[in-house]
Amino acid sequence: MKRRDFIQKTTLAAGAATLAVPAIGRVPLAKNNFKLKYAPHFGMFENHAGKDLVDQLKFMADMGFMGLEDNGMMKRPAEEQQKIGDTMAKLGMTMGVFVLDKGGNSQNTLAAGKKEHIDIFLNGCKQAIEVAKRCNAKFITVVPGDFERNLPIGIQTGHVIDVLRRGAELFEPQGLVMVLEPLSDTPNLFLRTSDQTYEICRAVNSPSCKVLFDIYHMQKNEGHILPHIDWAWSEIAYFQIGDNPGRKEPTTGEINYQNVFKHIHKKMKAENRDFIFGMEHGNSKPGKEGEIALINAYIQSDSFAV
Repeated sequence: MKRRDFIQKTTLAAGAATLAVPAIGRVPLAKNNFKLKYAPHFGMFENHAGKDLVDQLKFMADMGFMGLEDNGMMKRPAEEQQKIGDTMAKLGMTMGVFVLDKGGNSQNTLAAGKKEHIDIFLNGCKQAIEVAKRCNAKFITVVPGDFERNLPIGIQTGHVIDVLRRGAELFEPQGLVMVLEPLSDTPNLFLRTSDQTYEICRAVNSPSCKVLFDIYHMQKNEGHILPHIDWAWSEIAYFQIGDNPGRKEPTTGEINYQNVFKHIHKKMKAENRDFIFGMEHGNSKPGKEGEIALINAYIQSDSFAV
């Protein structure tokens, strides 16, 4: 075959293959049998489901997403919390994390060891227990706040451990778990790395104080994701997802989520453990097209060999 004829036939074949693939907006929506329990947030699928929270939950379940995260759950009216919990129970969905409300005081830092900060935290724990009952939650995100820069780091760490022990005493009888989240949002934050969080959880020494391993934040702060997961494994109770840079769905950044999910799934099976994987990220594209792209990204990343 002449080189010109070969190139022409190859080009035609490639073009036909491209035409055979449906446009992204025409991909049929169907329930996926995901290997892992991914938990979207409200708003991720409102272009398909509308703004009604119950309709959004039904759409998530219809697509195969069997968990939910709602960071702002504590700020919702009690009747709405109950409605969300009841709807999820009917759909067979599992509630993921909500964030412990510090009473609107973003400057509250547990590292300072101040009584007023401790009181705000413990009061938030008591309120979180009632919220968890209404929405059938088990996990509550806790962020200790900023560094107290006029104190040595060891003293700050001791303060954080002390107050978390008191929180754990409230949560343990209820079967609830506060998951500590190291963050990359600002270097002023006290909790920054998975090994630091592991150390604090070991010191608190309670089943109600564990690590929330947010893969996006840890990629930014420490990298080396798989070894860090292995090192902190015994204290990890929850994962969150977001690609970097951009904090959008998997496949949009540098993290090989298919490989990360495969690694975690293998360890889960070996130890008969289960996790919720919170989808704490934005959509990379707007509208229905963006929601379909998000679903397809999870189908791709979840397609690892078992």
